[in-house]
Amino acid sequence: MRVLVGCEFSGEVRRAFRARGHEAWSCDLLPSEDGSPHHIQEDIRGVLLEGWHLLIAHPPCTHLAVSGARWWASKPPGLQSSALDFVRLLLDAPIERIAVENPVSVISTAIRKPDQIIQPWQHGHGEVKATCLWLKNLPTIQPSNIVTGRAARVHRMAPGPNRWKERSRTLSGIAAAFAAQWGGK
Repeated sequence: MRVLVGCEFSGEVRRAFRARGHEAWSCDLLPSEDGSPHHIQEDIRGVLLEGWHLLIAHPPCTHLAVSGARWWASKPPGLQSSALDFVRLLLDAPIERIAVENPVSVISTAIRKPDQIIQPWQHGHGEVKATCLWLKNLPTIQPSNIVTGRAARVHRMAPGPNRWKERSRTLSGIAAAFAAQWGGK
């Protein structure tokens, strides 16, 4: 199966699908952290029509996540509507199966409610971080490894230049669940 993992610089989801034998590619404006040759460094809009069977997209949450709502009024006009237009473009891509992942956000009110909300502790990571999934022709993800511990690691992360990268990273257990449950084999 040809899998496109959009807006992913870490390669975590791409690697999970490739480990299961799929032709998986990540695509992001940033270079891949792991230096993989299976990463397309460009705007995802340029590759959406290349015959993908599955799209898993992680659009930037900067102008969408409710955790940043206190700053929305001070931002230049149009940023949030542009971010929502990008989400719509991803959800409407001509790809048979689609998952769009984002934290709790305005997508829920501006577009539609998520099909599912998952937590890292359901997939082997003892922490909380509500992750919403908007799905097209995909089943909901079932818990793969429920563990104890409910630390708010992401919420309590110290400020710093790479904080946004660490907050946006898909955890390996969630990536493995996506690949196992949506990738078959």
